[in-house]
Amino acid sequence: MAVRQISAFLQSRPGHLARILQVLESANVSVKGYSISDTGDYGIGRFIVDDPDAAIRALEDEGVAHAETDVLCVYLEDVPGELARVMKLIAEYGINVSYSYSLISTYIAVKTDDIERAAAALAASPLTIADQEDLGRASGRMGA
Repeated sequence: MAVRQISAFLQSRPGHLARILQVLESANVSVKGYSISDTGDYGIGRFIVDDPDAAIRALEDEGVAHAETDVLCVYLEDVPGELARVMKLIAEYGINVSYSYSLISTYIAVKTDDIERAAAALAASPLTIADQEDLGRASGRMGA
């Protein structure tokens, strides 16, 4: 159920994020969602992509420091209150959300301290939990 998120360490200087994105583009990797956080001289770029294996190979080939983390991706209906409903369901199970950001369309990535329990909590309601293949299909790529 989890989707692989790639975090790349970024220097806080003009063009460094563009360089990372060009590395992914050169590997024919499509970014489905991203979040950038600033820590001063450095930042962390979190990326959900359609082909994480290709992305990691490309980042490693370029010497980019990176890490992988599993996150839960949930499809949200485009209606008022849907995001609040999802977060409330997770909270009702006593699960903390470390961070969240939106992806393509209305997918969101959610990092929790217990992905399996969060997935089970959300699966009990009428929500769609996306997997890596779903994200690939969203870009017209099968088996990504």
